[in-house]
Amino acid sequence: MSFAQSSYFQQRADFKIDVTLNDQENTLDGFEIIHYTNNSPDTLKFIWFHLWPNAYKNDRTAFCEQMLKLGSTDFYFSDEEKRGYINRLDFKVNDTTANLEDDSLYIDVAKLILPSPLLPGETIKITTPFHEKIPFNFSRGGHVDQTYQITQWYPKPAVYDNKGWHPMPYLDQGEFYSEFGNYYVQITVPENYVVAATGQLQSENEIKWLEQKANNIEDTSQHLVVALKNPALSKPRIKQKKIYKPTAHPHKKVMATKTQTLVPEKTKTLVFEQNNVHDFARFANKNFEVRHDTLKLTSGKIIDAWSFFIPSDLPVWKNSIQFIKDAVRTRSKWLGEYPFKTVSVVEAKLSFYGGMEYPTITSISPMEDERTLDMTIEHEVGHNWLYGTLATNERDHPWMDEGMNTYFDNRYRKLKYSNKPPIAKEDFLEKRLPSNDEDLIYRTQLATKKDQPIETASQDFSATNYDVIAYYKTGLWMKKLEQYLGKNVFDSCLHEYYDRWKFKHPYPEDFKKLIEEVSHQNIDTFFSLLEKKGRLEPPAKKEFKVASFFNFKNTSKYNYLFLSPAVGFNYYDKLMIGGLVHNYTLPEPKFHFFVTPLYSTASKKLNFLARVGYNIMSYGLIRKTEISLSAEKFSMDEFTDSTGAKNYLQFSKIVPSVRLIFRNKSATSSVKKWLQWKTYLINETQLLFQRDSLLQKDVISYPKNDRYLNQLSFNLENNRVLYPFSAAIEAQQTNNFLKFSFHGNYFFNYPKGRGINARIFAGKFLYLGEKTIYKQFETDRYHLNMTGANGYEDYTYSNYFIGRNEFQGGVSQQIMIRDGGFKVRSDLLSNKIGKTDNWLTALNLTSDLPKHIDPFKGLTKESPLKLFLDIGTYAEAWQKNANTGRFLYDAGVQISLYKNLVNVYLPVLYSKVYRDYYKSTLGNNRFWKTVSFSIDIQHFRLNKFINLPDL
Repeated sequence: MSFAQSSYFQQRADFKIDVTLNDQENTLDGFEIIHYTNNSPDTLKFIWFHLWPNAYKNDRTAFCEQMLKLGSTDFYFSDEEKRGYINRLDFKVNDTTANLEDDSLYIDVAKLILPSPLLPGETIKITTPFHEKIPFNFSRGGHVDQTYQITQWYPKPAVYDNKGWHPMPYLDQGEFYSEFGNYYVQITVPENYVVAATGQLQSENEIKWLEQKANNIEDTSQHLVVALKNPALSKPRIKQKKIYKPTAHPHKKVMATKTQTLVPEKTKTLVFEQNNVHDFARFANKNFEVRHDTLKLTSGKIIDAWSFFIPSDLPVWKNSIQFIKDAVRTRSKWLGEYPFKTVSVVEAKLSFYGGMEYPTITSISPMEDERTLDMTIEHEVGHNWLYGTLATNERDHPWMDEGMNTYFDNRYRKLKYSNKPPIAKEDFLEKRLPSNDEDLIYRTQLATKKDQPIETASQDFSATNYDVIAYYKTGLWMKKLEQYLGKNVFDSCLHEYYDRWKFKHPYPEDFKKLIEEVSHQNIDTFFSLLEKKGRLEPPAKKEFKVASFFNFKNTSKYNYLFLSPAVGFNYYDKLMIGGLVHNYTLPEPKFHFFVTPLYSTASKKLNFLARVGYNIMSYGLIRKTEISLSAEKFSMDEFTDSTGAKNYLQFSKIVPSVRLIFRNKSATSSVKKWLQWKTYLINETQLLFQRDSLLQKDVISYPKNDRYLNQLSFNLENNRVLYPFSAAIEAQQTNNFLKFSFHGNYFFNYPKGRGINARIFAGKFLYLGEKTIYKQFETDRYHLNMTGANGYEDYTYSNYFIGRNEFQGGVSQQIMIRDGGFKVRSDLLSNKIGKTDNWLTALNLTSDLPKHIDPFKGLTKESPLKLFLDIGTYAEAWQKNANTGRFLYDAGVQISLYKNLVNVYLPVLYSKVYRDYYKSTLGNNRFWKTVSFSIDIQHFRLNKFINLPDL
């Protein structure tokens, strides 16, 4: 038989493993024998080995680093008892001790140096004992209490093919590539465990017991324990307290022991065998419910179907055997007959929602309903063909496994559920969310130019693209290829692909060559799409549709216009009633807008918020250019004249803006960089008192004043899960001054969750031209400010204030975090404490309460209680005879609500100058008058509340 790889060869690794589970210490002790056959034309002097349990050894592994990139600190901050490792390795080759060399980068990869070269066509025997501390299940395998998901647990050689060696560290995103062989695995466990594993169970007593459980037949007899082959294990077990002395070799340790005799524990030894597989997984749980049936394939071959699940989930799992049968029948029809004699599905406590495949067995997390379970079983069982039999290099070409598998998922869904309505969504929000999340996210990635080519290695995909490109887009690509070739021809290609390459390692070029041979068609154009970004098909023409509020459903079909009521409130306009008209959805339209007219019940004026923008997207250095124009108008003060008439002082602003968002070199990067220009064109109604000398009376007028401010900023954010930070450099200019500032935030994670945020600010104010008293007065609201900034000092009107110009009552206690970021206020002074037209710098610290002293522990996911400390200094504090100390400070308790949109600050400690101010101006019973609060609606992001991309 010929292959596309003219120099094709395939190594072989046959395993015999004897392993014992200690469920008190969560450890494995085993011994393995590998018969490794060199079928290559090359003489081998070493063999790379995967020691993947060491991925859980410390926080410097490739696995840990990737988990941080994927947004999880669970393993990084895990306790030592939750981590794992493999050691006590003592490799021998043909009974001769062999050296194991550490890899320079990865502690879960090592090179076995062969005592003598392995010639082409020769077979050697490799043996080693091993001890594994089973980690908590942070990824695909481990333990959760005394339930065990034992995967990637034994030393095994890396693949050597005509492209060379493929040693790789264990990763959470990025699967596997291993050599085929025959497995004989002997597993010793306490007798009260139900065990499911790769291959066929050979232990007759255990088979009978499982069948009795599966058929709900009560077993009243004493359960028989299979005799142990190792006589030493039949004696009273010896607990060994390990005292390790470090050596130069990380995989070997010198061990001394103290012994203590324990009461003999009843165990059982189970034997599983399976030929022609490249991995072995096993699962153990004391409480598994079991279901079993047989399935007869078209050829007459009979296979065993098993499901193992948690008793409480019986309502969802009651038809699991039928789901397994449906999956096996359809894949056997579409690709080729199921090659093994058993297929098993296990409900397991995984660290994610979904499933994970292994030869003849798959693990699946608890599912919410039967349809979801069915589709998950179909996908995972389907991997027995795409992965289990067609064993591609998943790490480098994930689309050949996950993407092709998704294509068959789509055929299965259409076959089984196309005439069945989707599961009803009664919730207001859920009715507006898509039934197919993947499609929405995929189209959003395309629209925002964040997608990657299908032909991308697993570890190089962003987490989002791994799902929607390697899986979803490949499924679309396969469908496109099917439509081009015709379904019958394409099915013939798939059957031939399976028959020719089963139990082998095909590469993309092999798949392409086979398709062309069988179909007699040139598919260069189709395969070139694997290397490209962007759409596979031009977007369909959309219809116009009016809807209420918002909708993320069917956004590929409709250009929505959304209408909804809207309300607003401030101290002057009081209640405002109006509407919201917008077209924001996902993917975000290139041309997007919203307008919110609001009628004030107090001022009787029509106010509004509005914004219009246009996006220019690119795969170049500048990923997104957004040109926008925003506008708003509201009352910002009021004055009652001598006649009792209320006069409302309003502001309006127009803000043209250009923002350039830069592309990261790596799609896995969590960095965001952008440059933004804004010009604020502001009109304000002022209150002017004048004296008419002729009429000898006061004249009150309401002149309108126009002003502008140009602002240029460069912003950098790294939203990584560990120690995220942001920084911004900003320059502002009017006709009177230049103002430069830097502010940065750095979050220090606590090991047990939560953390402390450090904010640093530095600013410099420069007058244009000569500094005069008039300029000082005119620019007062722009000066750098240490203490809590009020509404008047929000000179760009970028923050929401209830009572923007109030100086008494609760609404006057609202501040904004600007410049020095202090929480104390000194608004009643003509010259606020810490205000300067020179330079200012400050440090603001905000800490979550440690969990052990948090009164809200267990009641809320995020505690509302925090502690704050502010320290700062400014130019005037360093002058001779300064009226304040060189450094100012305040500290207290912060209450944060609604994802930090509302924050209340209770100062407890502060500098003497503030204390003196409070005593002189606030009088007795002043504690509540020192409290301040901020409303940070400008920081609202919908994705804080809804898990959808790019909001």
